[in-house]
Amino acid sequence: MSSLAKSQTFIILIAIALGLLIGQSEAIGTFSSHLITPLLVAMLLGVFVSLPLNTIKELEKSFKNLKFVSISLIVNFIWIPILGFILGEIFLKSSIDLKIGYLMLLVTPCTDWYLVFTDLAKGNVPLSTSLLPINLIAQLLLLPVYLYIFAGLAGTVDTGSLVKSVILILVIPFGLSLSLKRWFKEESFIRVAVNRIFERGVFIFLALAIVCMFASEARRFWGNFTQFKLLCPPVILFFVINFFVGRLVSRLAHFSRADSVSLSMTTLARNSPLALAVAVVAFPRQPLIALALVFGPLIEIPVLFIVAKTLRWLGRNEAA
Repeated sequence: MSSLAKSQTFIILIAIALGLLIGQSEAIGTFSSHLITPLLVAMLLGVFVSLPLNTIKELEKSFKNLKFVSISLIVNFIWIPILGFILGEIFLKSSIDLKIGYLMLLVTPCTDWYLVFTDLAKGNVPLSTSLLPINLIAQLLLLPVYLYIFAGLAGTVDTGSLVKSVILILVIPFGLSLSLKRWFKEESFIRVAVNRIFERGVFIFLALAIVCMFASEARRFWGNFTQFKLLCPPVILFFVINFFVGRLVSRLAHFSRADSVSLSMTTLARNSPLALAVAVVAFPRQPLIALALVFGPLIEIPVLFIVAKTLRWLGRNEAA
């Protein structure tokens, strides 16, 4: 993991602070609002380019361990949406925007930094890596469905806006990434250079998008800041409940310790940048939804670090 990626939480905090500072200028705030979507599209293009989705072999790897893949998909795309909906109804019923942002965070499994925490906890990194393409494709297909269910029933988004957001934020960057992979061979100098540029640029684009987002909503943010305290209980409770669910499921499935760690990490880590990009386009008049997603990594990354350390400690005790 690059030093830039390791400092992600710190970078996000700086981006938020900078955005709130420069957003005091109305002109800068207005100008910043026009940069958010292009920056998020560039960020997702980088995410897709850096993922190993150029051959069918990657998907074949995912299905070699059919039991693990099946359980992972059930937990990520059936159990977690149900759990998220229940927790959202309990803790966020007073704010529909926060609830939608919270649900969008939970229904998108992570496709990047969870590998770092899997390695830190001594999990099965090759197995976790093989899940990347299937997790990404599944969430690309299911996020619009979940969004329509959660937000459509609440009357907060129309079908046209949803289709527009999916095409602009998901289909176009994903299609461009596949084209780049096809144009340049994997071993070519250009392909390697492009991968490095986009890999390093992902965090930069994300940070710049967050700066622009908070700059454009700086004045409104301060009026809603107290509401973000509502997010902490359901987010933390999600991690606690899912940690024990992952351990229980692994024991019932007779997974090895390394595979058990992999299941815990892939079902705990969330892919908030993807959900954030969709939220910005699908809910342009409800910035609280997108702002709620920005706070996800601030809670998630420290929690994943603690979970990784806990799993590693448990592994040493079990071995002893």
